[in-house]
Amino acid sequence: MMRFIKLIVLVPIAIILVVLSVANRHFVTLALNPFRPDDTLLSVSLPLFVFLFIALMAGVILGSLVTWFAQGRYRKQARDEAHEARKWREEAGKQRTRVEEITTRNLISASK
Repeated sequence: MMRFIKLIVLVPIAIILVVLSVANRHFVTLALNPFRPDDTLLSVSLPLFVFLFIALMAGVILGSLVTWFAQGRYRKQARDEAHEARKWREEAGKQRTRVEEITTRNLISASK
């Protein structure tokens, strides 16, 4: 089911990206020097769709990083709670072993 949903979402996105790429094939120049835009050392000429894809990828990466950092405290809380749960499981196992030993000793002494 999830595969079908992904297919329904990703195929239209892929079609849109291909259409954008074909429609925006003309070259544009990105000038990184605001004082001398004609400076060829700090300018890049690429098809417009390349700049669009770079901006899209940068937005996805930046959004992912912001989300990851924002959820950091929840991941830390989950790690702490998992550590505490592991500690309590170990303690319960030790208590279970003690109860079994005491029960075994009582059964042995009662049978004598």
